[in-house]
Formats: sequence, C-alpha cells, structure tokens
Amino acid sequence: MEEILKRLEIIEKHVLDQNLILKNVLNFNEAAKFIEVSHSHLYKLTSSGKVPFYKPNGKKIYFNRQELEEWLLRNRNETDAEIDQRAADYLIKKGRVKL
Repeated sequence: MEEILKRLEIIEKHVLDQNLILKNVLNFNEAAKFIEVSHSHLYKLTSSGKVPFYKPNGKKIYFNRQELEEWLLRNRNETDAEIDQRAADYLIKKGRVKL
C-alpha cells in the first residue's frame, strides 16, 4: 500500500509539472518553481526589476511563461568552437590571416 501511495505522489507531481508547461500565465509560486529559484530570490528579482512580471491589481504578481523562458535563455554563452570561429573570421576580415 505504501508503494502505491509513493507512486501516486510521483504521478501527481508529474501532472502538476505538466500543468506549468501548459499554462501561459503563472502565479508567484508557479513561477518560482518553473524557473527553479526560491521565493525570496524571485522576490528580489521582481523588486529589482530584473525579471518581467505583471501586477494587475497592485498586489498579486503574475508572470508570462514565455517571457520567463526568454529571460532564462538570454545571455547565451558561446561554445569554444564558436569563439574560435569568430576569432578566425575577424583575423581573415582584417587581412592578418590568408586562406
């Protein structure tokens, strides 16, 4: 019986996680879970204006899931191969290296 309850909890967690992916508008708790940060950290991000959010009634905070995804994916780090390619392209453009 205990094993069945554990499995049901796992299934319930997966269903709730799936709902986060399907929702367009997330409340504060859902947003913290979605971007995998603590509530205090998300509060710091909102109060400092570092993450996009909405306050339609002046109290509760809501987030657009797509905007959070875009925010998470900003400031991409290039791979070593991409950096090497940019360096090679720069040197070729400046005429310092010939093909």
